[in-house]
Amino acid sequence: MVSKETLKEIPKEIISKCREKLLKTKTDLLNQVREAQNEIIFSEGHRGDEADQTVRLMEEKEFLSRNERINQQLMEVEMALARIEQGCYGICEETGELIELERLMALPWTALSIEGAEIRESMSKKYAR
Repeated sequence: MVSKETLKEIPKEIISKCREKLLKTKTDLLNQVREAQNEIIFSEGHRGDEADQTVRLMEEKEFLSRNERINQQLMEVEMALARIEQGCYGICEETGELIELERLMALPWTALSIEGAEIRESMSKKYAR
């Protein structure tokens, strides 16, 4: 586990920049949800021929898929913001070590170091068989 002294190694300006990026990402994701909701027109009843109905169903499926991905990323962003507030931002959930600063700057919502991500990936492959 990382001690409180080790946490001081994460510069406050890095945490501040990551927080700003997370808030911007959250705003962008919420805007994407609004835009997607305005674009999709869910059909009422059974209007149109089979081709029209098929197209509408495909659009609905794409909309739902997109929203699922956005919701997943929103959840990751919210969890990262919570880690900042709790004072445990930048600590790998898998290894307990500090997450690489470059990784935090690139993926501010990440909860895993490179090593932690590799461990999780190998475990998921192992148990996926």
